[in-house]
Amino acid sequence: MKQIFLLLCVLALPLAAWSQTESPIVTKEKLKVVFQLTSNDTLVQKSLVKQLNNFLTAAPNAKIEVVCHNNGISFLQTALTKQTDGIKALHDKGVDFVACANTLRERKIKVEELLSACRIVPAGVVEIAMKQHKGWAYLKAGF
Repeated sequence: MKQIFLLLCVLALPLAAWSQTESPIVTKEKLKVVFQLTSNDTLVQKSLVKQLNNFLTAAPNAKIEVVCHNNGISFLQTALTKQTDGIKALHDKGVDFVACANTLRERKIKVEELLSACRIVPAGVVEIAMKQHKGWAYLKAGF
């Protein structure tokens, strides 16, 4: 009888541990993450805003940069984005949004056509590579 009780206790341990991890884990660690956005799909862009908010909820001290290039530049274009309010709110929380100058030049997009919450970098892919070289984690936005 003792052996059966002991066996049941051992089997129940993983369940107890699992039930304790159901709540969100919030870290105080200073994570640094660069997100790459190359999609003009508005559902992808909406999802990115949600993911960024979720990320900051779980890691409020995180340093986040979103690099938009290629088709992802539409996310930062005033006339095309559907996420203006979300971008502004995230920018106010410290998220850095950057646009690729190469993409702007190739598509003849003027800086004035972009949201004020963003800054320009010479080359989006180089920006991402530099961040990774400095130890930043990389995440690709999209489905």
